[in-house]
Amino acid sequence: MNKVNESIPWEFILLGFSDRPWLELPLFVVFLVSYILTIFGNLAIILVAHLDPKLHIPMYFFLTNLSLLDLFYTTSIVPQMLVNICSTRKVISYGGCVAQLFIFLALGSTECILLAVMSFDRFVAICRPLHYSVIMNQRFCHQLAAASWISGFSNSVLQSTLTLQMPLCGHREVDHFFCEVPALLKLSCVDTTANEAELFFFCVPFLLIPLTLILISYAFIVQAVLRIQSAEGRRKAFGICGSHLIVVLLFYGTAIYMYMQPPSPTSKDRGKMVSLFYGIITPMMNPLIYTLRNKDVKGAFKRLVARVYFIEK
Repeated sequence: MNKVNESIPWEFILLGFSDRPWLELPLFVVFLVSYILTIFGNLAIILVAHLDPKLHIPMYFFLTNLSLLDLFYTTSIVPQMLVNICSTRKVISYGGCVAQLFIFLALGSTECILLAVMSFDRFVAICRPLHYSVIMNQRFCHQLAAASWISGFSNSVLQSTLTLQMPLCGHREVDHFFCEVPALLKLSCVDTTANEAELFFFCVPFLLIPLTLILISYAFIVQAVLRIQSAEGRRKAFGICGSHLIVVLLFYGTAIYMYMQPPSPTSKDRGKMVSLFYGIITPMMNPLIYTLRNKDVKGAFKRLVARVYFIEK
């Protein structure tokens, strides 16, 4: 029992870039600005999609789920990171680390599945337009969203449990900004080859398979769009799908780099930056990508602002 207690520290030290103190102020500004933009951007999309009747369609139902994910996703790590940058003791409690690991992993896994669901929705809308309302009915959309959340949290339970079972032997210094599986595995005092293989195995159904399905969907979508006679129709279809494809490439590209490459001590700082990209920058960019490239969302924003202005008058 004493050995078990000694192997589990009461708190962890999150090193981040503490060996480069000159980076702390720029990082604090970047994290704070990104977090504020993420909160306001995603809340705006959720509000507009809920209030505007023209956006009560499956595409924006799934976009609302994505925005909700991104809100919780960044909130699970950024506030603690901001506190630690301003503090001389860059620590997180063991319970806080476990909660951060579980939530971040659950929401990240959910987003992997949800992005594939969104590509399926675009596939049906463009390749099967006459059957769209029948296939993507309200019940089916809710089932797809629920399956995304349930599968993501189930994956987190499995991976978090396997990670936390590794003996730490009193090691407390996490060479990262937050508690993430690859960083915690490096603390173990035993061989982690089997755990790294399990991590790769669990990443296949949540990274490679959804990405493959997305690419297949877009192959059919491109074929269907090229058959559209109207140039305006092709432009609108590519605009809607282009927003989703940009989000997919940003999220999957960085996540695959982080979770599916062999561990390398020489690339640890690069790994930290990649984690920050898909954990902070991508959730911030999602609402910007969808609003700047989507006429429906921009139109809904204008109608909402006009309605608020009219009420105030």
